[in-house]
Amino acid sequence: MPRRSPQLVAIWASLALLCAVDAKAAEDFDDTVIADIRYPDWFKESFLDLPGDLSDARDAGKQGLFLFFSTQGCSYCHLFLTTSLGDPELVARLRAHFDSIGLEIFDDAELVDFDGKSTRVNAFALDQGVQFAPTLLFYDLDGQRLLRLTGYYEPERFALVLDYLIGGHYREEPWRAWLARREAASPQAAATPSELIADPLFADPPYALDRSQVPADRPLLVIFERRDCTRCPRFHAEVLADSEVRAALQGFEVVRLDADDPTTPVLTPSGERTKPAAWAEALGFTQHPALAFFDEGGRAVLTSDALILKSRMMNSIGFVTERAFERGWTYQRFARSRAMARGAAEPDSAD
Repeated sequence: MPRRSPQLVAIWASLALLCAVDAKAAEDFDDTVIADIRYPDWFKESFLDLPGDLSDARDAGKQGLFLFFSTQGCSYCHLFLTTSLGDPELVARLRAHFDSIGLEIFDDAELVDFDGKSTRVNAFALDQGVQFAPTLLFYDLDGQRLLRLTGYYEPERFALVLDYLIGGHYREEPWRAWLARREAASPQAAATPSELIADPLFADPPYALDRSQVPADRPLLVIFERRDCTRCPRFHAEVLADSEVRAALQGFEVVRLDADDPTTPVLTPSGERTKPAAWAEALGFTQHPALAFFDEGGRAVLTSDALILKSRMMNSIGFVTERAFERGWTYQRFARSRAMARGAAEPDSAD
């Protein structure tokens, strides 16, 4: 066996310790905490002129821009900043290829967009499909969006994001397809998957969820899980098992599907015939559990494969039951209004 240098052993030990710290931070994460969001000092001090920022990135030999949308108080944003952007190796790779800019979702400041048009930061966020905080957006030097990611990305998965972008794989295939190939080839893929966790809350098949012809009497929540899902046990133990969440879900039809199932027939809320695996792919989910909320008429009003714990789950349920989507609100605006109503945070604080 080749001899390992003391320096290499020390590096491996440091990385192992860092991963353990990151895992511990995620395990202890409480999404009810109101966090103070402070961007790293290596983030670019932007004048909110995106064409100018692209020019600076081009002059520096970078691939493009990384825009990090957050909002004050967001515990998920804070978790990403302290774990994934607290990893020196990941930060070095990100900085070598992208200039990073932090933006507040609700900021009313003037901004020049990639087309040279004057707008507002909050309007630009809506235009780019920002629904949740954090949202991670990557752009090339022409201002073309390469990738949009929603929610907390732990260091291991954020490293895959950088592999995908820095390696130029976006030119060849979509993120979801590339990621599926990488995960299929990983050593963990050979492990025997566990069974999906049963819960009497879930409706039994057949999954005739069509609401396009005759509206249902209550909204629908579809949960997509996988047998090798690492987040799913925590979601069941800390979210679905919570009495407040459970009581709120009594007003929903709740269906749980196996995102790897290629055979079980499903009639979607819009009346289309499909299978769970194909539906999960069409929705673009890459992490699990993933949630899709529909109103009584079958309209998809909220979808997310981001990490969702109790506070965000209750806000998601409220977003649907209080019909905030009919007022043209985003999820994040609704969460902010709830925080203001509770008096538990500053006016611009929400999760």
